[in-house]
Amino acid sequence: MSIIQTIRDKGAAIVIGVIALSLIGFLLMDARSGAAKGLFGGSDNSKTLGVVNGKDIELDEFNSKVKDAEAQYPNTNGGVRQQIMQGVWDQMVAERIVAGEFEKLGLAFTPREMSVTMFSDDAPQQLKQAFTDPQTGQYDVAKAQQWWAETKRSKNEEQRLAVNSQVIDPMRLNSLYTKYTSMIAGSMYTPSWMVAKENEEDNSFANISYVAIPYAEISDSAIKVTDDDIEKYLEKNKLKYKQEAGRMISYITFSASPSAKDSAEVRNMVESLKPQFAADTNAKAFLARNTTAINFFDGYALKSKMQMPNKDSIINLSDGKVFGPYLDGGNYVLAKKLSTKILPDSIKCRHILLGTNNPQTGAVIMADSIAKQKIDSIAAAIKAGADFTALEEKYSTDEAAKKDKGVMTFDLTTIQSENFAKEFGDFLLNEPGETKKVVKTQFGWHYIEILEKKNPQPAYKVAYLAKEIIPSDETVNAANAAATKLSGQARDIKAFDEYIKKNGLSKVDVPAVVKENDAQLGGLQDARSIVKWAFDAKEGEVSEPFSVGNQFVVAVVTKKVKEGLPDVKTARPLVESLVRNNKKAEEIKKKLGNTATLETAAAAYQKQVLTTGADSTLTFNAAIINGVGNEPKVAGASFNKDYQTKVSPAIEGNTGVFVIKVNSINTKPPAPDAIAQQQRTMKLNQALQSAVGKSFEALKKTADIKDKRSKFF
Repeated sequence: MSIIQTIRDKGAAIVIGVIALSLIGFLLMDARSGAAKGLFGGSDNSKTLGVVNGKDIELDEFNSKVKDAEAQYPNTNGGVRQQIMQGVWDQMVAERIVAGEFEKLGLAFTPREMSVTMFSDDAPQQLKQAFTDPQTGQYDVAKAQQWWAETKRSKNEEQRLAVNSQVIDPMRLNSLYTKYTSMIAGSMYTPSWMVAKENEEDNSFANISYVAIPYAEISDSAIKVTDDDIEKYLEKNKLKYKQEAGRMISYITFSASPSAKDSAEVRNMVESLKPQFAADTNAKAFLARNTTAINFFDGYALKSKMQMPNKDSIINLSDGKVFGPYLDGGNYVLAKKLSTKILPDSIKCRHILLGTNNPQTGAVIMADSIAKQKIDSIAAAIKAGADFTALEEKYSTDEAAKKDKGVMTFDLTTIQSENFAKEFGDFLLNEPGETKKVVKTQFGWHYIEILEKKNPQPAYKVAYLAKEIIPSDETVNAANAAATKLSGQARDIKAFDEYIKKNGLSKVDVPAVVKENDAQLGGLQDARSIVKWAFDAKEGEVSEPFSVGNQFVVAVVTKKVKEGLPDVKTARPLVESLVRNNKKAEEIKKKLGNTATLETAAAAYQKQVLTTGADSTLTFNAAIINGVGNEPKVAGASFNKDYQTKVSPAIEGNTGVFVIKVNSINTKPPAPDAIAQQQRTMKLNQALQSAVGKSFEALKKTADIKDKRSKFF
């Protein structure tokens, strides 16, 4: 079981990464965070979370994948959990869509192919990590084969499922995906004339003169955007603004964050502990008894690495003295300076390790007594004049250090960290000043030589007693009472708005349509409970108070939105500025008329004729034009040879209306063959990535996806 645990610990993130890369076409869709009352809860007897083209997504499988993903995060708060759940859902949907396509194409992953992959250099990274020989640094195929044989014979169902989900399934999916993309790549063809045209475009740059009339030239108040204008704009841009069904929601928040009184009480409590903290001779035990929001660090920090406020005041204290209370983030803190030492900011050393066990698998490499005998012999040989490098190359099992002949440099923070072997660190920082020693750690026996201690300077050991400023029951109850009062007195949207106006409250109108599986609501990151309520509520219904973070929230469903184009009221905040700019452009074009020269265009709005492109950055595909901005229409027009003899018509851009004249279209010197080939390869890769992405998008649009998550979470 130890090997699968190693794979779990080190491989889950890799597995998720492989799947994410394989399914990039799907995972670039809009994030719609799901939320949970609990990972294993549900309001339906069915265990089916969704169906994709007839293939079920089961709740147990989903929960298992979420659990594996959560294990990669030390602190999984509500917002992170929703993102993880959404990511897992997207992956599982994507897997089922492509699985159906693989079946239609007859793509398969055979047992022989699996065996060849597992026991070759193409093996999954987590297997390579688990079965790399520490002495050679090579993937030990024999040990991997032995493990696989034992796994197949194992009656441990949990272990077999873990291997399938974390090793076999991702390997199979990656293989099938590679075959699928290879088929797409094989179907791609670029004729020679197109290659020549692309090369010409890549090597061409324009120099233009232009006049820019910004939309700001006409005030917003001078342009009226009617409902009819917005309807016509939406009709012209149906695909862009088509929306899913959902809800429009507004809400009021009542803060339950700590009050000034709460803050003062915490400060007073910390102040009362100051004499005891100063008098106590065991800071670590004192902090354990009194609890602290900043864990005790039994080490030294250089001034340059200290991030806390008032650090100058703290380090200037006499040993044993206490500074504070002071405010640090959401805590009131006392800082007790314990001691000062002169320590280097980094130490350069070299070592030879005779490992006694594999830290990943636990397998014995060498008996402890034999390792001790050998390392003593190595130390004696070096003392007698033997070449360190030759001995390190022959005997050391530390593959990471071998590339630098056993030489390593560690900063002070790393040496004192929990992940650094304590015995090794104690020797590097030893006060007697020893420079050579044999040391035992959990990895085995080391022969260590200190080569250099850099930048010695004062370092400080400081203990911090920190108390978080939290809201009192009085503060929480007051916020809850205010929210309850609103909810009780305003039971419909009309009464809701009247109460807000009467009491001077500030309402948040969420501008976007809220979807059924969303978890975020406006600025509320973990609002799944409110969203779930909204989809059971009637239009105009007001909620009971919800507790979200340090606030109470009362929401109202302002509109039930149907699938299709939004109505004018919903769309206005999204498109009004665009429609207004279109109307401004028409006004500007009318005033410009049929301008014969740039000078007449400039005179119409008292603008200057400017130039750009002399630096050869104005190319056909330029995303940004120097001095102009993101104006793709201007970039395209800059290569119209007709505009070398006459000015262009008015061009409606993103930021204003432009009139241009092409001064010249020039050609850059051809790139060297090697660079040209590299550029061509990059273009082919980009074209393939685009083709694969579009094929996946097309598959998703035609897929039959039934999402039942809202019944469970």
